[in-house]
Amino acid sequence: MAKLYGLGVGPGDPELMTLKSVRMIRESDIIVLPKSGQKINAAYTIAKGSVPEIDQKVRMEVSMPMTRDQEKLRQSHDAAADQIIEKLKEGKNVAFLTLGDPSIYSTYIYVHERVLEKGFEAEIIPGIPSFCAVSARLNEGLTEAAQPLHIIPASYDGIEEALRLNGTKVLMKSGKAIGKVKEELLKMEPSPTVKMVERCGMQGERIFNNVDEIDEDASYFSILVVKDKEESTGGF
Repeated sequence: MAKLYGLGVGPGDPELMTLKSVRMIRESDIIVLPKSGQKINAAYTIAKGSVPEIDQKVRMEVSMPMTRDQEKLRQSHDAAADQIIEKLKEGKNVAFLTLGDPSIYSTYIYVHERVLEKGFEAEIIPGIPSFCAVSARLNEGLTEAAQPLHIIPASYDGIEEALRLNGTKVLMKSGKAIGKVKEELLKMEPSPTVKMVERCGMQGERIFNNVDEIDEDASYFSILVVKDKEESTGGF
């Protein structure tokens, strides 16, 4: 029976793609790319860096609009699942490319759930999460001993409370809210240790070593790591 594979291509560097994701791209009949209005699909660009022959594959785009309108999202997820199911019915194995890991803030998971609900097979192929790549790029750990780790969608409500959680805070999906996040960080007492990496492993990568340096116009692909001063060790 044909199967849908949700492939995590990692954070940006093609060399960080897993051997399994590379193999499944090569073995799949159709490559699905989420279309969200960007001219260049980042996941496809990453995959091509590790699997050049991906250009020879049949490609299919599915609409994944950047919106919080729940009805529009439901419609796009339903439509994407239906498109993929048609290919599965034809006996085609389908690889849906997604940045980072498919289980972390990925649009893929909504399609995955719908395909399974309709009785077809779907499998998640994990990828290296962006915040792990950011930590490695900074050459520092995220947590030690009993320190908790919080993964926070920074552009959503509740960021003020989330920043006061004990332990390391990873801020993802900042988008246009980076300015607000920076403002909240500057208010905190005692001041936390803050670093940010924009476009980790991609062209145009930038590293910001403290909150004052952070560019409020940085791209959507920006990850902030926030640590309580008393918990910072080593070089962080």
